[in-house]
Amino acid sequence: MAKYTIDPITRIEGHLRIDVEIEGGKVKDAWSSAQLFRGLELILKGRDPRDAPHITQRACGVCTEVHALASIRALDDAVGVKIPPLARIARNLVHAAQYIHDHPTHFYALHALDWVDVVSALKADPKKTAALADGLGSYPKSGAADFKAVQDRVKAFVDSGQLGPFANGYWGHPDYRLPPEANLLAVAHYLEWLRLQVKAARMMALFGGKNPHIQTYVTGGVSCVQDLVNVDRLAEYLYYLKEMQAFIDNVYIPDLLAVASFYKDWGAKNIGGCTNFLAYGNFPQESAKYGAENMWLPGAVIMKRDIAKPMEVDPSKITEEVKRAWYEDGAPLNPAKGETKPIKPDYNYDGKYSWFKAPRYDGQPMEVGPLAQVLAAYAKGHKPTAALVGAVLKHLDVPAAALFSTLGRTAARAIETKVIADQAAAWVTEIVGLVKGGDTKTCAEWSWPDKGMGMGLIDVPRGALGHWVNQAKDKIENYQLVVPSTWNLGPRDAKGQVGPVEEALIGTPVADPARPLEIIRTVHSFDPCIACGVHVIDPKTNEVRKFKVL
Repeated sequence: MAKYTIDPITRIEGHLRIDVEIEGGKVKDAWSSAQLFRGLELILKGRDPRDAPHITQRACGVCTEVHALASIRALDDAVGVKIPPLARIARNLVHAAQYIHDHPTHFYALHALDWVDVVSALKADPKKTAALADGLGSYPKSGAADFKAVQDRVKAFVDSGQLGPFANGYWGHPDYRLPPEANLLAVAHYLEWLRLQVKAARMMALFGGKNPHIQTYVTGGVSCVQDLVNVDRLAEYLYYLKEMQAFIDNVYIPDLLAVASFYKDWGAKNIGGCTNFLAYGNFPQESAKYGAENMWLPGAVIMKRDIAKPMEVDPSKITEEVKRAWYEDGAPLNPAKGETKPIKPDYNYDGKYSWFKAPRYDGQPMEVGPLAQVLAAYAKGHKPTAALVGAVLKHLDVPAAALFSTLGRTAARAIETKVIADQAAAWVTEIVGLVKGGDTKTCAEWSWPDKGMGMGLIDVPRGALGHWVNQAKDKIENYQLVVPSTWNLGPRDAKGQVGPVEEALIGTPVADPARPLEIIRTVHSFDPCIACGVHVIDPKTNEVRKFKVL
């Protein structure tokens, strides 16, 4: 048995280390380690609670809106305010834009290279690639000349010896299975999405003020009054949405199906799968406090892959453990009473290996993210999700059990993107109806209670995100974040239970340990965002650490 370390994992946000033991061509054991410390909770203590949405957004520049929404919902909950319908829908539109931007960006810019051999595209026949594209969907720039131009660009990279963003790929790896024509098609669509994602970001900026780090979420509602009653702004959102839907329907979904058809054994053998799943639910349909919201995309807890028995989420069952994390030892705590006590340099490091805590639900590790969200919606009979999941399974001729895998996680991301994009236009129509009826209120009045505790639980592209705030009038007494990558990439707990990524890696086949493509493929399928979980400077020099990575 040999032990291998991949450090840092690239094509993610932040710095992650993965250690694995490989025996008999498979991963026998795995450890996921976040290498940097997050101090946001300490920074927020004593500040005005209204600072929290702006500060927590700076956890990351990729999740450009999600911390603002979770934080604002926690503050809404703490002060007991019911936001107006127009504000609720505006938040839904901005949050939908985050999904429409984030999921395709992850697939094309970060994850597709785990399935697609870029250099192989040089061997493709552009005419055959054009024929393949015609059979998958109807999209501009899909002629033989278009694909030949892409091929020439890739060749120029290769001939120069400077592959740029493709330099560190494991090209020629035996588990790259797509034919050259499919590889060329995927590379062309990668370049196309790089162009289009700017428009997806503009969708968010229309009602968020800017991207990244929106400015229009305020306690009690939103501040973008003139934008919501402006017909031109609403029409512009719909214009961009239509362009995104064309790409999703004619490129993203077909590409996902084309790639998956060559890797169906990853689903059949549940390679990269986890056991338990958690989704909070998303896109409220009623402007009420958290516990009473009727979510358009339902949440659920699914234990032991039993999608026939989805359970309602009980936030009181959420805890964080620190036995294997670099924090002072203590009992598992609900985030409402959470503590952030990093260990001192002379503290006992024995058995600890990550700056991530170990979140647990009812004592169990839980996968969060698009697969958990799709499974929850599917299990609860959400019609758009159930229909699309059924269509994907039928097309690939695989059972629902195949979803419990790296392949299923990747497919769920595309399914969720289409379902949300198709719904967004209906929310614009709702806004028009409210404005026509004279309901233009975008913010409700509220006042600070002497003491308050609020939580904002939402699903975001990477999974279940929670913010908990304890405030005394206009001061934060305690603030805790439990982010998706903490759920997914957290370490073992006091019972020795592995975290979801560690579980997913165990049993993964590895053809060539020197080029651990299969390990990277599963890790990337979770879309890790370590930046949301950890930040650091050198305490002696105040220097931000720099790493040279892909």
